Amino acid sequence: MLGILYAIPTPLGASPEQSLPVSALLTVRSLRDFAVENAKSARAFLCAAGCDPKLASIREIGEEVAPLLQPLREGRPLGLLSEAGCPAIADPGAKLVEAAHRAGFRVVPLVGPSSILLALMASGLGGQRFAFCGYLPREKAQRQKRIRELVQRSRREGETQIFIETPYRNDVLMAALLECCEPETRLCVAIDLTLATEAVKSAPVSAWRRDTRTSIGKRPAVFLLQS
Repeated sequence: MLGILYAIPTPLGASPEQSLPVSALLTVRSLRDFAVENAKSARAFLCAAGCDPKLASIREIGEEVAPLLQPLREGRPLGLLSEAGCPAIADPGAKLVEAAHRAGFRVVPLVGPSSILLALMASGLGGQRFAFCGYLPREKAQRQKRIRELVQRSRREGETQIFIETPYRNDVLMAALLECCEPETRLCVAIDLTLATEAVKSAPVSAWRRDTRTSIGKRPAVFLLQS
């Protein structure tokens, strides 16, 4: 494991033993150096994974990532942890992975949960061609413009469009989708994936508009559309 950066998926809600294969857990337990998005949540994950956080060196990812590669330079493996889900996907860990490649270190992704793929699997929308579009613009006019662009792109390319939002803006985004999308556009919202409160609904926008119970609230959600 010398000189290897391990990208470690963090469970979306379930415990590590329920979400990660044994091989991934064994790798995590063997590591002592971690670069993380948030130290507090990383310690909670390591404890739940059967590690002793007190024995680990945990450093948060900031503007400068080169110093975080020091364990690799000294011949030790390094673990990369996001707050939840897959590291480097809509996540600051991407710049650490890029730096590791530039420095010639091997990067190994471990198997684990991805909210993006779980949502696509459960959506019933096209999985042959899809695009993850990250976060949409916050400003209203730009957000509406972007939604219309995604609808057009989906129709033109036959491609499912996938995007996410900060939980406290979920309902604002949902309202914009119902306003901007055409009635026949298919829209899926996957909420609280892997949690006991998980809910996935996939229906035409026309059906969403008739449903008065469209509030998502501040729950982690993935949005998918296909036109």
